[in-house]
Amino acid sequence: MTTTTILGAGLAGLTTAMMLTADGHDVTVLERDPAVPGDEPWDDWERPGVNQFRLPHYLLPRWWAELRAELPSAAAAVHAAGATAISPLLALPAELRGDQRDGDDRFATVTARRPVLEAALAAAATAAGVTVRRGVRVTGLRTDGRRPVPRVTGVTTTGGAVDADLVIDCGGRRSALPAWLTAAGARPPAEERADAGFVYYARHFRSRHGLPEIRSLLVQPYDSLSILTLPADHGTWSVVVTSSAKDRALRALRDPAVWSAAVGRYPPAAHWIDAEPITGVEVMAGLEDRLRRYVIDGSPVATGVVAVGDAWACTNPSLGRGASFAIIHARVLRDVLREVGVADHDKLVRRFDEVTAQVVEPLYRATNFVDTHRLAEIDGDVAGVPYWPDDPRWLASKALFAAALSDPGALRGWLSISSFLATPDEVFATPGLRDRVLALGLQAPQYPLPGPSRAELLEAVAGGTR
Repeated sequence: MTTTTILGAGLAGLTTAMMLTADGHDVTVLERDPAVPGDEPWDDWERPGVNQFRLPHYLLPRWWAELRAELPSAAAAVHAAGATAISPLLALPAELRGDQRDGDDRFATVTARRPVLEAALAAAATAAGVTVRRGVRVTGLRTDGRRPVPRVTGVTTTGGAVDADLVIDCGGRRSALPAWLTAAGARPPAEERADAGFVYYARHFRSRHGLPEIRSLLVQPYDSLSILTLPADHGTWSVVVTSSAKDRALRALRDPAVWSAAVGRYPPAAHWIDAEPITGVEVMAGLEDRLRRYVIDGSPVATGVVAVGDAWACTNPSLGRGASFAIIHARVLRDVLREVGVADHDKLVRRFDEVTAQVVEPLYRATNFVDTHRLAEIDGDVAGVPYWPDDPRWLASKALFAAALSDPGALRGWLSISSFLATPDEVFATPGLRDRVLALGLQAPQYPLPGPSRAELLEAVAGGTR
């Protein structure tokens, strides 16, 4: 049995902890925020260490499938906490989805606001035997003193030193692991970093009558912005406007009146805001697409430590893939630990990097691809220059989305990709699908959903400021 210390009690940290505990590891999670979840986590739980704690979340079918398969007791806890069971396919009108087909159950998921979800996972982790120490801030690494490739043997904290056979960084986007490694004499990790360039204007709502009718896809691209309509728990949901951080004209969306005036112009989303708001307009910006590699040219920067989830790579949150990344990455680590023991610390880090590159990195690249093209498209809308790159993959993606609005087979293909259940190559290999997509989608408008033009959007924004 190995002694494992996990840094961070968020989604990545808790799911990793439960998987490793189930495999017989002695796991302790260190969490800097002191407060524990209460009976009403949305109302009374503060997590200042997580900047998106009260921002909208949506859990993809891939996440739910992984959780049910790997951690069924945690899945039961999430369901019991009031998470809403939903299928982004079967919730759509019958005229869009057609008759139910074999395999449609793969689109099932549950979803909840982040405090509700994390409280349920925290309770499940405790029940599974995970030790969670809250109010403990990690300040650095303990090592064997070797340079330039030290072996990490634990961490230093505000509560004293903590020894460990393996340290797992699940500290999220704000992870300080690179700085700690440098201070310990290691090389910094190789890093790819780019400003994601998006800004999010979000509000939460609730109703005694349950969720609004779902009339279209939950992620809706329009001229110069996207709108997300995201079910949550206990009769609550969120609506998010995503635009470019360069779009100064839409910064007025911080004002609830302006935000409502703008969202009200989009027929698939307007009825989602006809309810009681439970927040103002919450803004999130300054996000990065970032990947860190802790093995460079075949050599680890350190051993005895690995990074999982957002601490390894993070992307634009509007695609809702962060939780799925984390649980997939946690499973990868568990499986590598079954293959390579922590005593073989050099091989363990190399093997984890290798399998991460094989299994998880392609998912990051695919997400970054969508981010890059969608942001360029939005910026083109703002500048009045239509974005049609010479990239057949982006054109195929646009055609598939348009075809999904009228062809039930294309709809299932689109949802398979957006739910993280299949790759575009796998979807387009479906017999007959490519021809239908080309026939229905290539000549479709750039934005096939009903909504205002850029000029009409700006007119609504100006009207909302009066």
